Amino acid sequence: MTGGIDIMTDGGGDGESAGGEQDREPDPSDSLRTFGAVAQALREHAGYSRAEFAELVRYSKHTVASVELGRRLADEAYVERSEELLGNTGALRKSSKYVTRGRGDVGLAAWFRQWARLERVTVSLYTYECRLVPGLLQSEGYARALFENRLPLLTEEQTEAQIEARLERQRMLHDRPTVPFHFIVEESVFRRRLGGRDVLRGQLDLLLELTAPPNVMLQVMPTETEFHACMDGPVRLLETLEGRRLAYSEGQENGRLISDRKEVRLLQQRYDTLRSQALNPQDSRGLLERLRGEL
Repeated sequence: MTGGIDIMTDGGGDGESAGGEQDREPDPSDSLRTFGAVAQALREHAGYSRAEFAELVRYSKHTVASVELGRRLADEAYVERSEELLGNTGALRKSSKYVTRGRGDVGLAAWFRQWARLERVTVSLYTYECRLVPGLLQSEGYARALFENRLPLLTEEQTEAQIEARLERQRMLHDRPTVPFHFIVEESVFRRRLGGRDVLRGQLDLLLELTAPPNVMLQVMPTETEFHACMDGPVRLLETLEGRRLAYSEGQENGRLISDRKEVRLLQQRYDTLRSQALNPQDSRGLLERLRGEL
């Protein structure tokens, strides 16, 4: 225990678990299951298969199945598009307001859960990433490509649980519009065609969408830069409601929550310096748009 915060150093990569028995959580809430059952009944009454419905609402078949099975909370766009297709009865729109998520930790690695809970109540969040698109900014296609490349191989159930957990975390960007979310990501990350050209194109489109609100800022660290303050690897920083600053560092099969003030201060200094070395948010968007145009 350091400064009243547990330091966790056990597990796997990028905050999602491999779905072992020790990582299992209680079932989703009853309201999630009920909403999903109603959504499925309305879809079937309208005569759509899951595949047909998924194409019409512009979500994957896996997402439709997850909503209907009570594993995922439907977002506003999903609810509205479903209503339009299913007769505008208002049943989904009204019932969605009473759905609760339950624990919200399903699919998250054991060592990442404490940080994930802190994220939900932070007053600011800062992320530097040099390996991949940060989880809060990942498209479903990009996340799926990541998990399909993971070794050892995951079952379909494990993959879906982890994708759902990642997309659920991403809702913070919409649900907390007054909280500043800042990201610095290496240019090379956006040039790697993980999952193929179409996956990267969808990822860049989502990045441009997610970083449009003023509270979500993305800076790209250009490859040709001669100065770099964070050569020691990825880092995340946040500030609690009480004004406490914490950091999180993650590597292969492990993660570490850092509460030591001296160490956090050093990581904050490196991050602040990196902000001055990276492209500003406007130029970063311009680079993403150019990369998108090249695909």
